[in-house]
Amino acid sequence: MLVTINNCNVQDRSKVLLSRVDWSMKPGEAWLITGANGSGKSHFIHALAGKFYFVPNENEIDSGNLPLYTSVFKDSVSIVSLESAAALIEEERSRDESEIMDKEDIGRTGRQYICEVLGGSSKKGAPLPPIASRLETLPQIKLCGVEKILDRGLRYMSTGEIRRTLLCRALLSGCKLLILSDPFAGLDAESRRILLEFFDTMVQKQLKAKEVDSTFPRIILSMERFHEIPSGINRVLEFSDRRVSFCGARSEYEDIINKRKAEKSLKMQEEKEVFLTELKKIREDSDVLVNDIYSDSVPDSLISFENVNVGWGEHHVLVDLNWQVKKGVHWLLRGPNGSGKTTILELITGDNMQVFRENIKLFGRRRGSGETIWDIKRNLGIVSYRLHVEYRMVGGTDLQSVIISGFHDSIGLYEAASDFEVSTAKAWLKLAGFAGREHESFSSLSYGEQRAILILRAAVKSPRVLILDEPCHGLDDNYRTKILNLLEMIAGTGTTTLLHVTHDPSEVLECEKHILELHPGENPMYAIIEE
Repeated sequence: MLVTINNCNVQDRSKVLLSRVDWSMKPGEAWLITGANGSGKSHFIHALAGKFYFVPNENEIDSGNLPLYTSVFKDSVSIVSLESAAALIEEERSRDESEIMDKEDIGRTGRQYICEVLGGSSKKGAPLPPIASRLETLPQIKLCGVEKILDRGLRYMSTGEIRRTLLCRALLSGCKLLILSDPFAGLDAESRRILLEFFDTMVQKQLKAKEVDSTFPRIILSMERFHEIPSGINRVLEFSDRRVSFCGARSEYEDIINKRKAEKSLKMQEEKEVFLTELKKIREDSDVLVNDIYSDSVPDSLISFENVNVGWGEHHVLVDLNWQVKKGVHWLLRGPNGSGKTTILELITGDNMQVFRENIKLFGRRRGSGETIWDIKRNLGIVSYRLHVEYRMVGGTDLQSVIISGFHDSIGLYEAASDFEVSTAKAWLKLAGFAGREHESFSSLSYGEQRAILILRAAVKSPRVLILDEPCHGLDDNYRTKILNLLEMIAGTGTTTLLHVTHDPSEVLECEKHILELHPGENPMYAIIEE
């Protein structure tokens, strides 16, 4: 056995997180760990990585049995996840010394970050180790497809690029077990292909290996949804309600999934009708407050880009972009990772300072013409990776306050909420399945649950423009269906215009008939498509 867990609880220092876990991992097995948001699988994989504890159940201790957890990997375990990517961005932001340097601090490059596990140092200005000059020759670098982004600052990488960089560093770190958590979320087709090839290569190695290979680690895959599962996976561990609900062969699990789908399809339409009825009532009840927020009028053109050029150094992200968003015309933004989709959204939200030198108009006013950031934000609802990172930094905020902060466009809540805001927040939480949890802290939720809460926060004030940058990141099928129904309903009101970034074709909404498609390196670098 590589890992053995017999009748153990998963605990932190104060409480039991999972009860009665039985699981073992043998040579020749490739495991998927799955389950809905909040099911407990993230607690399990973090326990494998040593962040929580496997503790024998009290009954086992009383019976005199020996401790029942062993692992050949010990503390040589690394997790690559949306959360670890977010934590890295938080770290880079805390290290940013642009104001002190009086110039832009690009932070660590991919080359520097990877070299930290190859004899390098994380200190600013520290020399790179000799291997830095030949990173491109390493098989791990090629396997992860990061050769072309090694000298780019981590803060300037797309979501997919930074996760591939994390993966490459983990491979080179010497860890014996690598856990990939939701690795395909937010990746374009090419990045998915690279990652699938990587995973299949690694699985073939571990299926044949009898010993723990020091060159390439063993891999465990963790995903919210049972979709696009690499062919090499042959075993599945599922968690439900913080307990193991299935442990066995992939073929057996696929039979169970198919039966569940058949049963769920019978209830889906009824559940959708109930959901939309409740949502309509919430929106009607909040119309007075929303109308007060948007008492002024805006032109038909909500957003306008005229010959916009954005980049850094020799790297050009946007070149001569001309684009206009009109009221009620919903847009899908698509293109490969690193093509500039998030850059466009950050120019709109004001998170990219290059907006002030470009001809960009929001709600009829050119950016930099005297408007405040609050003039802009009160018209916007935002769900993005950056916002998620910022909210993780104030993670102690309770769920009710997170929702209410959407009315105030703040990260956290810094003023007393009105009775109306409290009742509205509770209604939204109940609608999304969080009834009775309004005082739980944001940081206590799984990544997917956090994402769902941030979508509710963005929607609560019926914004004029709702910006959605991969909104379904980390969501299980249940939350994903609810969120997509919610977005369709919001689009149908006529009061909110959607700007939606997604790489998953199944998440494209029926209302999104206009497409801004980015083609990096081409001239022109974009195309406008109307379906």
